[in-house]
Amino acid sequence: MTRLLVCPPDFFEVEYEINPWMRLSNRVDHERAVQQWHGLMRVFEQDLGVTLERMMPVAGLPDLVFTANAGVVVGRTAVVSRFRYPERQREEACFHDWFRGQGYAVITLDKALFFEGAGDLLGFADCWFGGYRQRSDIRAFPNLSERFHREIIPLELVDSRFYHLDTCFCPLSGGDLLYFPPAFDPYGQSAIARQISTERRLSVPEDEALKFACNAVCVGKHVVLPSGCPTTERLLQTKGYRTHSVPLDEFMKSGGSAKCLTLALD
Repeated sequence: MTRLLVCPPDFFEVEYEINPWMRLSNRVDHERAVQQWHGLMRVFEQDLGVTLERMMPVAGLPDLVFTANAGVVVGRTAVVSRFRYPERQREEACFHDWFRGQGYAVITLDKALFFEGAGDLLGFADCWFGGYRQRSDIRAFPNLSERFHREIIPLELVDSRFYHLDTCFCPLSGGDLLYFPPAFDPYGQSAIARQISTERRLSVPEDEALKFACNAVCVGKHVVLPSGCPTTERLLQTKGYRTHSVPLDEFMKSGGSAKCLTLALD
């Protein structure tokens, strides 16, 4: 996680409702959102030494700021997302053009296969996990598994508040997992337990899961997460991670936080 794709929130707003967090009546304080975004970027650049690649925001695409949904990057290959909701489908061309312009080999899935990028595909060196039901289609994962020669374990997301995998599941650099178990069905919880030992699983309390504690970014032994999650911070610190909490409540109005605002390019 030394290079991240980000997009300034010039046009960020709640203009439609496609998840339980989005309400047209809950308007974004744009000035505050801009301040929060730049505060997050300062942590990445100044505190953690991360290289940020900035793409141009586009008027009429308020969720372009959530670059985790651009796709997934493996080496110099990028698989661009296929969004479930029409409101976000125009973003696909923007992400495709950015990757192509940066010299990536760009792959697009069949239009019938919804896949929302690193929002629903996360994991460790030896295996990946794919979130499905709310946004991504489980049928996309065999295709990606075959293409990248990686095992992908599907996890059904059963709570609409946790509509992407990255809202409730955060792999950490030390092999640990920060997650909210009730977001998954019993099979998914068992699948996680089979892959990750008990001492490696850090279970987040519901009140902090609802503050997007799991929507965090791990850079080495540093974890950047939204403010207001003291129990999660203590859990992380007991495992040797240094935490950096950042206020991101304006982006939570749209159902996103730190992880949603970034895409790992390495």
